[in-house]
Amino acid sequence: MTNSAVDEVVELCSDLIRIDTTNTGDPDTVTGEREAAEYVAAKLAEVGFETEMVESGAPRRDNVFCRLPGADPSRGALLVHGHLDVVPAEPSEWSVHPFSGAVQDGYVWGRGAVDMKDMVAMTIAVARRFKREGVVPPRDIVFAFLADEEAGGAYGAHWLTKHRPDLFEGCTEAVGEVGGFSLTLAEDRRVYLIEAAEKGIAWMRLHARGKPGHGSFLHDDNAVTHVAEAVARLGNHTFPLTITDTVRQFLERMSELTGLEFPEDDLEGSLAKLGPLSRIVGATIRDTANPTMLTAGYKANVIPSTAEAVVDCRVLPGRQEAFLREVDELLGPHVTRSWVTDLPPVETPFGGPLTDAMAAALRTEDPTAETVPYMLSGGTDAKAFAELGMACFGFAPLRLPPDLDFASLFHGIDERVPVDALEFGTRVLDTFLRNS
Repeated sequence: MTNSAVDEVVELCSDLIRIDTTNTGDPDTVTGEREAAEYVAAKLAEVGFETEMVESGAPRRDNVFCRLPGADPSRGALLVHGHLDVVPAEPSEWSVHPFSGAVQDGYVWGRGAVDMKDMVAMTIAVARRFKREGVVPPRDIVFAFLADEEAGGAYGAHWLTKHRPDLFEGCTEAVGEVGGFSLTLAEDRRVYLIEAAEKGIAWMRLHARGKPGHGSFLHDDNAVTHVAEAVARLGNHTFPLTITDTVRQFLERMSELTGLEFPEDDLEGSLAKLGPLSRIVGATIRDTANPTMLTAGYKANVIPSTAEAVVDCRVLPGRQEAFLREVDELLGPHVTRSWVTDLPPVETPFGGPLTDAMAAALRTEDPTAETVPYMLSGGTDAKAFAELGMACFGFAPLRLPPDLDFASLFHGIDERVPVDALEFGTRVLDTFLRNS
């Protein structure tokens, strides 16, 4: 019997990309999530799934759920989740239109190709095959296709876990995006990185008040100066080197596999040996606080009474309290802070039957495959599911060309996924879900 999932995954991915699901972060200008949800629901209903569409807290912010019963209902269920929204894309900057879903040069092109309509397509393809062929997995699988991940999940995963926890009944483990992709070590030897942790996301608004007045006078209480100085201190600050359990496991395992050393007294320098991957790993050994927005004033010769800034903070597991102490010292007495978004770090111990099943599934398609845990510097919907007690991992399997700078494709121009990687990932996901 042919693998029907592999046969249709490219078409599914291309179709999904053509549905423009741009998430601007502004609920009034978000587009396409309902259309994408309707497409997914129709594809699942076509093979006999009973689906539920749930609008999450705002009009047209739709999510799709279905459950495939397993052989042992007493076991904890597995949640397989993906998000339908994408970040904006400017067509004039791309080689192909970002919402064309073009299939050319061995790739599927478009916004969402790797973040994460590739995984959504693989999941739909495998779910459809299981239903067609009457496959009964070892335990219940809950498939979830979600809105609003790209803006923090307030109208998606976080709303759902708060208002509809029944949708996740029995789920003890979850797999989602940004893991399972390959890094080539030698001509025919690859490691596959499994996301087992991610930094917290804390978007911080800074606010200062001062004495307003004429721009020609002397002023020692200028709100713009207060905010600018605080922003400069934060932006120039280097937080302490902190090696979490997941990062330590990553470094130790990579050292075993490559023979490279990663001494703590020159960790940034030694990480550079990992090539493009060093950007991802390097961002997970320290907290960061990067200023991104400044707002103040309304006229060139008027000193305003208030000034504001926004800082994108990413915080390591176990560092929240220490991070805030450092931030408050840097801000000084004239600046206050509040949170635009405050999502905690997540870290799941790596090992056990689920990650063993990932490794085994990868080796069915790539006999030399080695799995290595890593930490994501960004965030995913796993933050919401961890709050329900689930052990969360990133596992969207792709075997990638050695020269592809995969990290740069996330939110990047000319985002694309190799056709053969999609087909590889579909076979791996099929095997994984049959044996997890």
